[in-house]
Amino acid sequence: MEAGIPDKLFFKIGEVAKIVSLRPSVLRYWETEFQDLKPVKSRTGQRLYSKKELTLIFEIKKLLYAEKHTIDGARKKLNSKRKSVEIELSPEKIRTVINEVRDDLLKIRNSL
Repeated sequence: MEAGIPDKLFFKIGEVAKIVSLRPSVLRYWETEFQDLKPVKSRTGQRLYSKKELTLIFEIKKLLYAEKHTIDGARKKLNSKRKSVEIELSPEKIRTVINEVRDDLLKIRNSL
């Protein structure tokens, strides 16, 4: 997680804009371009960003401004990262890990 993110559950768009040094209009535009950037809205319609989304904004900013990717290039890079994580956490792999943990716990229980 990026340094300088306050310890809060949600951040309003103005707070996020200050933290990441971007205009709120840029954040609203990015919401239309990046599918994972979907802040919840309060009953009054105020956007509320989570820490996860704040970290994603820092990643998008790095891809666009530091690494000089286009919007499309940044989107593809983020999608490929997400897919590699999904592959690592496939249902089969999760089942295997759970079964291994269960077996280990049974061995411990039986040894007591």
